[in-house]
Amino acid sequence: MRNMKKAIPKFNDEAEEFEFWSSSGPGADSTGYLDWSQARRTKLPNLRPTLRTISVRLSVAMIEDLKILANQRDVPYQSLLKVFLAERLAEERKLKKAG
Repeated sequence: MRNMKKAIPKFNDEAEEFEFWSSSGPGADSTGYLDWSQARRTKLPNLRPTLRTISVRLSVAMIEDLKILANQRDVPYQSLLKVFLAERLAEERKLKKAG
């Protein structure tokens, strides 16, 4: 990109890059590194999101209900739970923007 003010450093791993670009890192204001007026939208079809395993305690009844719904849709219940969570997060983001 044109008009880059500072060189973007080389990172050893994703965690180091995340720390740099995060709100607490030195790269928090990317305008010092990139000329956003020259930015273009692009699609990255092979980009896979970073995943992290977590533990969530759910009631037995909730898990059974989830399994029944998942079985009706012929999908694994963990996948259905991710879909439900993603839908709710999108809904919450819309509410936040509207308010």
